[in-house]
Amino acid sequence: MTDRVLLGMLTPSSNTVLEPVTSAMLSGLPEVTAHFGRFTVKEISLRAAALDQFTDAPFLDAARLLADARLNVIGWNGTSAGWLGFDADVRLCKTIEAETGIPACTSMLALNEILETTGRKRFAIVSPYLDEIQEKMVANYNAAGFEVVAERHLNDRGNFSFSEISEERIERLCAEVAEAKPDAIAIICTNMRGAPVAERVEKALGIPVYDTVSTVVWKALRMTGVDTRRVTGWGSLFQELHG
Repeated sequence: MTDRVLLGMLTPSSNTVLEPVTSAMLSGLPEVTAHFGRFTVKEISLRAAALDQFTDAPFLDAARLLADARLNVIGWNGTSAGWLGFDADVRLCKTIEAETGIPACTSMLALNEILETTGRKRFAIVSPYLDEIQEKMVANYNAAGFEVVAERHLNDRGNFSFSEISEERIERLCAEVAEAKPDAIAIICTNMRGAPVAERVEKALGIPVYDTVSTVVWKALRMTGVDTRRVTGWGSLFQELHG
């Protein structure tokens, strides 16, 4: 039997997009499967109750259960470090690895690696989030040496409602930020249908599009030695940055 590659994905409980999209993305890689562990996330805001969703305990409870499946890597398929600060994901990865013995990665750290590696640090953000969340994300990126040249957001506290945003609306938001001529567009939210439109938007606008479901899948595959060029139809990321 061919050696299997088992990818674990920590998943917000109210998310209905990342699981089917991740599985579809991996459908052409028969040896690779994704396995999902949920923990409670119902609202994205700066309210104390919403911030408490992202403390270590729920992450680790879900990671321990995923670890029973002898996974090759565990990814946090979520974007909370965008507003909590990127160090939150650095610490999370170290904690998961120490707790389970399994290497870890995240959507946001992967996105930042992609922007750094390609030199596309002058970029635009599309998200569904509240004003307060978007402001935090833009500030965190600017403080980290990136330049957010345009942004659009829908001022929605979600999280379930993000999944009901149409692909057409996401494409319109991308077209709007493209007017600032960014080096790349980041679609930041793992419960929004950014990944399915990425290749279409890239062809229409001539600008690379990095969706945060795609970024964590890309990183997990890189960490397990799978050639990402085998993932086709999901945008230039998988073809341009491979290994």
